[in-house]
Amino acid sequence: MSAKTELAVVPPQETALAVYSAEKGLEPWLQVIRSKIDGFTPDISTRKGRDAIASMAYAVARSKTALDDVGKKLVADLKEVPKKIDAERKRVRDTLDSWQEEVRRPLNEWQAAEDARVDKHNDAIERIRLLAVDLDGITAEDLADRVAQLEAVALGDVWEEFEPEAARAKDKALTVLRAALTARQKYEAEQAELARLRAEAEARAKADHEAAIAREAAEKAQREAEEKAQAERDAAAKREQALIDQAAQAQRDAERKVREAEAAAANQALQLKLAAEQAERQKLQAEADRVESIRRAEQDRIAAEQRQAAAVEQARLDEIARQNKAADEILRQEKLREADRVHKGAIYKASKEAFMQHGMTEDCARLAVMLIASGFIPAISIKY
Repeated sequence: MSAKTELAVVPPQETALAVYSAEKGLEPWLQVIRSKIDGFTPDISTRKGRDAIASMAYAVARSKTALDDVGKKLVADLKEVPKKIDAERKRVRDTLDSWQEEVRRPLNEWQAAEDARVDKHNDAIERIRLLAVDLDGITAEDLADRVAQLEAVALGDVWEEFEPEAARAKDKALTVLRAALTARQKYEAEQAELARLRAEAEARAKADHEAAIAREAAEKAQREAEEKAQAERDAAAKREQALIDQAAQAQRDAERKVREAEAAAANQALQLKLAAEQAERQKLQAEADRVESIRRAEQDRIAAEQRQAAAVEQARLDEIARQNKAADEILRQEKLREADRVHKGAIYKASKEAFMQHGMTEDCARLAVMLIASGFIPAISIKY
């Protein structure tokens, strides 16, 4: 890595294992990078400042890669102890990713604001252009309204560097709209004149048609009067004969209805008697069925409540038993883990102190015990 892109040197290879194996062992290197970030105060309003932000974010990313590469090499060499190294690598990556995002955030926010500003002007110019497209079938009134809207659009510093483009779009749209308005006004005037001429022609045709209808109506009325007089004479003769026939038929019908009424009265009396007896039987049966249904429903309700209460109580007892069993198992496992940790810690401590009694420093003794426990030293192991 060049001096221009690194924020902190990586740990020396001879001490890298101890650094990466220790909890937060890379914290001093991270603090070097953090101090450089904290002392970094660029001016986001200038091009130079924005370039400096991008450069600093890139340096943070390069530092992340360099520190991560050392850890990757250790993992490749020490495959039996990857968990601690990988955990530290991930912490460093996450931290540096967070710092990279923190450093670059002002540049991202500035770019987002710049994009929004440009989009706002482009959208406004596009709205101006859209007022002058798809004009087929638009009335002169609507076209005049669009012209008024465009003429009301004010140009000036509010458009910033987009003012020339907005002015061109406005002039072009006004030219198109005014030409369309003139053509549409001419077209609508011609259509109005054609409508007036058609209305006059239709009025004349209607008057001629109504006169012809009046003549035909007079002739028809005369014919109908003559036909009506003849029809009335024929109808009078038919009515006279019909009255005679109706009188005779009425006499016969009256005698038949008397006979039918007497038979119907007798049959109705019998049906009413039978229906009353049937209704009484149905009433008694319905009352018996209702009483039996109420009795069975009450029995079913009591039985259902008893079954539900028993099921709820059994479920409560089962849940209490399950929770007690789970709690006992968790406590047992925790005790086993704690005993194992204490036991191993005592073995580790005794081994380290034994090395130190024979002249090793505490760091060397700790490293020797760790290498033996990890299986790096052939033919030597720790017995627990």
